[in-house]
Amino acid sequence: MSELQVAEYKRFDDIKQIRNDGSEYWSARELSAVLGYTQWRNFIKVTDKAMIACKNSGHEVLHDFAEVSKIVESGVAKKSVKDYQLSRYACYLIVQNGDPRKEVIALGQTYFAIQTYRQEVRDRFKQLDEDSRRLVVRGDIKQWNQLLAQAACDAGVITETEFAIFQNAGYVGLYGGLAVEDIHKRKGLDVREKILDFMGSTELIANLFRISQTEEKLKRDKVSTADEANRAHNAVGNEVRAAIKRVGGTMPEDLPTPEKSIAQIEKEQLAELKRRANVKPLMLDE
Repeated sequence: MSELQVAEYKRFDDIKQIRNDGSEYWSARELSAVLGYTQWRNFIKVTDKAMIACKNSGHEVLHDFAEVSKIVESGVAKKSVKDYQLSRYACYLIVQNGDPRKEVIALGQTYFAIQTYRQEVRDRFKQLDEDSRRLVVRGDIKQWNQLLAQAACDAGVITETEFAIFQNAGYVGLYGGLAVEDIHKRKGLDVREKILDFMGSTELIANLFRISQTEEKLKRDKVSTADEANRAHNAVGNEVRAAIKRVGGTMPEDLPTPEKSIAQIEKEQLAELKRRANVKPLMLDE
């Protein structure tokens, strides 16, 4: 472990607080500073996404994201601002949805127990409805795509054009010769809409397998040129497609396109979370 990692891990430990009952929590305000967010409004956007992920993994949002008030200095006066007492799990979900370009985000993902999160998702996945499954897998794809992008860069895929060709090679393999543009048209999407945001959970899982296995192959085979990387991505896509065919599955291009995008589902679930948070329990004499 590097000295930088040790220092960053200590920063997470330094802001951890312990309640009277022995349970631990982190202040969202303090965590945002450690993660390099200078604007609370930017950090709260990440927190909102983390709350959705918390709900979809079967946890109680109000337990992991306990809303509290905090007194802060404002010039010569003091004022009350909103804060959250975050569980370790809530902190992990926040860093999972954070800016992947920040090194401290990657360190936070390790610190807040990645493997525990993944195991809980696997255990609860079958109990989720289709929309929630889509959100869970789409979240995993975002993280794996960051790893794949880094592996591709290390293999020689440098420019935006090279990366577009590399991405297309994987889709061509998995979708039986259909390129990104073909898939986009087949789904009837607008130019700005993302293919991955209009996939059902089954199609997303096939793509997650393509992405994760390509990342592993690039590193394992020590791929060192863009052309080699393209061939590797295409080959993995072909193998995933062949596996689907062997088990009698539906080819990804033949799977139905959901009516709702991932963004729309996130918006609806966030609205529901906020509605529930604002519902106060009735007193017995009411």
